[in-house]
Amino acid sequence: MTTPCLEIHGITKRFGGLIANEDVSFSVGEGEIVSVIGPNGAGKSTLFHCITGFYRPNEGKILFRGRDITKYGAHRICKLGIARTLQIVQVISDMTVLENVMTGAFLRTYRREDVRARAEEILRFTGLHERKDTLGPDLTIADKKRLEVSMALATQPTLLMLDEAMAGLTPVELREMIALIREIRERGVTLIIVEHVMEAVMELSDRVVVINSGRKIVEGTPAEVVRNPEVIQAYLGERYHA
Repeated sequence: MTTPCLEIHGITKRFGGLIANEDVSFSVGEGEIVSVIGPNGAGKSTLFHCITGFYRPNEGKILFRGRDITKYGAHRICKLGIARTLQIVQVISDMTVLENVMTGAFLRTYRREDVRARAEEILRFTGLHERKDTLGPDLTIADKKRLEVSMALATQPTLLMLDEAMAGLTPVELREMIALIREIRERGVTLIIVEHVMEAVMELSDRVVVINSGRKIVEGTPAEVVRNPEVIQAYLGERYHA
């Protein structure tokens, strides 16, 4: 049996008396796109923080390609090949688009000419090359999201985790982001997506994990999930009721 790209076993994260994640388990196969959905405050971003080393879970285990990374720090996890974007877009305000992407590329090499070449290649791929000399804060929301994806890709991940990368986009921008995510997968990158835009979740996902009040309540294909009465009641609402 092929080892999954990522395995999450019984993850629990507490903040004092607040339980943000409780006994969450699922796996992600190599090359899959798995979406994690649920109401605001359900614990989705906290789970991302645990996987990527921003938080250390109180209980449970996280395996990346068979290696236990539960106690690893964020830098070490990124070096292994897991990169992420943030729910609230973060770019380096006093750097150009190109310089922002170069910061990610420095994870793999200190040769400036190689770093610059890698950053320029990524910007061509993500459609931002014409704006490479623009300061990060001067971009539109859609381009800032592309820039954050570009910064993550510069670290050469094999697993990319996107936290609401499609929130707030126009219909045209949404189609462009969906196309970019597909192209990233075609390059051999596995993806986990936290997303509220159900159009994108339905179109992109191989499987969907639903979290509510910190616990996983359902896992399945997009078609299975949107028909599940518990998911409809907790998150989707009656518009998805057949």
